[in-house]
Amino acid sequence: MKLKQLTITIFTFCVAAFSGMKAASATSFSVIADGLYNAGGLSFGPDGNLYVTEAGIGGSGGCVPPASGQGDSLCYGATGAVTKIENGKTERILTGLPSLALPDGTGGAGPRDIKFDATGKPYVLIGYGANPTFRDRNLGYTDLAKIIAPDFNTNSWTTIADLANYELANNPDGGDVGSNPLGFAIDGNKLVAVDAGANDLLSVNTDGSNLQAITTFPEDILANPIFPPSGTPSNEPAQVPSQDEEVPSEFATQAVPSSVTKGPDSAYYVSQFTGFPFPEGGAKIYRVGADGTSTVFADGFTQLTNLKFDPEGNLYALQYANQSAWKGNLDGSVIKIAADGTRTTLLSGDGLESPSALTIGADGAVYVTNRGDRPGFGQVLRIENTKSIPEPDSVLGVLAIAALGVGWLHKKRIPTPPINLN
Repeated sequence: MKLKQLTITIFTFCVAAFSGMKAASATSFSVIADGLYNAGGLSFGPDGNLYVTEAGIGGSGGCVPPASGQGDSLCYGATGAVTKIENGKTERILTGLPSLALPDGTGGAGPRDIKFDATGKPYVLIGYGANPTFRDRNLGYTDLAKIIAPDFNTNSWTTIADLANYELANNPDGGDVGSNPLGFAIDGNKLVAVDAGANDLLSVNTDGSNLQAITTFPEDILANPIFPPSGTPSNEPAQVPSQDEEVPSEFATQAVPSSVTKGPDSAYYVSQFTGFPFPEGGAKIYRVGADGTSTVFADGFTQLTNLKFDPEGNLYALQYANQSAWKGNLDGSVIKIAADGTRTTLLSGDGLESPSALTIGADGAVYVTNRGDRPGFGQVLRIENTKSIPEPDSVLGVLAIAALGVGWLHKKRIPTPPINLN
């Protein structure tokens, strides 16, 4: 968790594509949902409908300082939600969930991911994005940084596990204390979650027992880092070298875990969202074995936000932006990595902007939450024709796949449409 203050400000993701990739022109997509507020994870339910989380826009309640200690405070409101997409129509079926956000509604931390277990029972992961010390003290009792089990029929939920409290009590990586759970997977009777703020992979039983850290993730040392020009707006201005300051040849940065999925080999695969200055091609995918040992499974990507295997063993990696975040271009990519290592870019740019999560449908299509950092403008895309021909230069070695990193707080103010989260 060293330099965690640079990376748990992950309310806005940033991702960059590997330079050897080209968009597969045969791929097309359609928008199946629009007008979402800080859209996050999505999953198909037992009824065949698609469910997506909305982190919300915070509110006028208590506030906590941002993870970086710089900029506006994050304030609380019960504006988080879960939305169902059925036959082309959207309906918020769970409302009043906790949310933190900046005054303009951006940077939303609230419902981040949703999964259904083998019996069809839903679970929702709630983000946070700040020091756990301030949560209960400043906000009172909330379910921020927790896993909950909702009941859609009664618009209520039960708390399963408190990930922020675990970080506060244990701090597994020994660095700065912080919590920002971003994604999770269900493995039998276990819920396996990544906490970007705590920089670890956690496991807890579905009944809430045996919450523990599986592993933590290392700090990265960048060689010859490329920084934003002096004076560039940044949520970490102290990290931007001034004009008369010598640029360091090496720079320590804390990339953080952004999502987890279970592979065909029963190992966990964790995407990485790189920390400031968000080096292009600097992100990794980790493989975490049964003994908790993590190894680099693949690298050469920039700021991944999500991973998912399909039934054939292909791994799909989602990039939030194809360039370092501070460059301002938030075109993202969906990259398919076949079991033999062949890599195909299914979609890059062309309307794919700052995507936050993906899932695979029974129809073989890829479903993506798009514009996940823009309250009121979030979308769900259905990407079709995913069996495109690979580019000739996209073959990976066994250890070459993708990754994500965390934490650029995009400073561009986006107009927010009229808010109605009921």
